[in-house]
Amino acid sequence: MAQSSIEWTEMTWNPTTGCNKISAGCKFCYAEVMTRRLKAMGVEKYQKGFKIAVHDRELDLPYTWKTPKIVFVNSMSDLFHEDISLEFIQKVFKVMNDNPQHTFQVLTKRSERLAQFHAELNWTPNIWMGVSIEDDRVIHRLADLKKSSALVKFLSCEPLIGPLQNLDLRGIDWVIVGGESGKRKIRPMKPEWVLDIKSQCRKYNVAFFFKQWGGTNKKKTGRLLKGRTYDEMPKRNVKRRQSMPAAGIAA
Repeated sequence: MAQSSIEWTEMTWNPTTGCNKISAGCKFCYAEVMTRRLKAMGVEKYQKGFKIAVHDRELDLPYTWKTPKIVFVNSMSDLFHEDISLEFIQKVFKVMNDNPQHTFQVLTKRSERLAQFHAELNWTPNIWMGVSIEDDRVIHRLADLKKSSALVKFLSCEPLIGPLQNLDLRGIDWVIVGGESGKRKIRPMKPEWVLDIKSQCRKYNVAFFFKQWGGTNKKKTGRLLKGRTYDEMPKRNVKRRQSMPAAGIAA
């Protein structure tokens, strides 16, 4: 467990670590960079580098948290990676099922495996399921997400590297948008792409969260969109920290 600076969650929990690149959004993977740093620091669970590893000891952690948490699951991996067994995925889900006081946010780029296994998983209301969609080349992930039995479904359009027009957001509860960031040469995000997604969220009454403009100095570029922040959250089963606003949808 680690406190997180990610704007839409409180902390991270990584029962698996490691991954590999499968689409354009993975180009400057922050988890890969962070893994190298943690390995160099001697952190035990990252000594295999960015190869997939499962950590059974991590499964006990959520039972020890004394107050309700909003938890990003596998910020350093992808729970639906092809090298992670269905049996271990089910173990992770059992932990989440056993702890309804916490909200668990699961995010994957491997939507095909999500669609394959969703019927074999127990989708309690505290499990939010999301897919990453960085441009229209991976739009099929939206259809795969809709096949799942998750009660709260969301999209993470980060890094947004192309327009996403005519999204069918029926059945989707939340959309996060953010630009690419880092010290390398990043791919810029156009304001019109962001505003179009926001308009589509309004059309379908979907909560819209604008995370950042990104760039080589994301603190400088900030997260204002047309002079204001958008921190909307799904209305269902959210246990908010004090700094999180109510989940109402603004204009």
